[in-house]
Amino acid sequence: MGDEEKKADCGTVLSEVYLYLDLECSETRRALIKQHIDDCTDCFHEYDIEYEVKALVGRCCGDETAPAELRARLRAKLLEVSKEY
Repeated sequence: MGDEEKKADCGTVLSEVYLYLDLECSETRRALIKQHIDDCTDCFHEYDIEYEVKALVGRCCGDETAPAELRARLRAKLLEVSKEY
């Protein structure tokens, strides 16, 4: 794999790291991302940082939830955006 292909693949993996961490992608995609992270030192380090940040936020803000109105607005916006694709 050339450097440009590797960079593109790394970019894709890193753009999906929170989906991976939040278990919000398919099992097939999770397996591909995990394999890439296991094989790529650069992506592993980025993943590890994101994992630690997510864990820290969870510990500090774990009991907090967004207001119902905000959650409803976000759901509506996500639904609107998903229809565009």
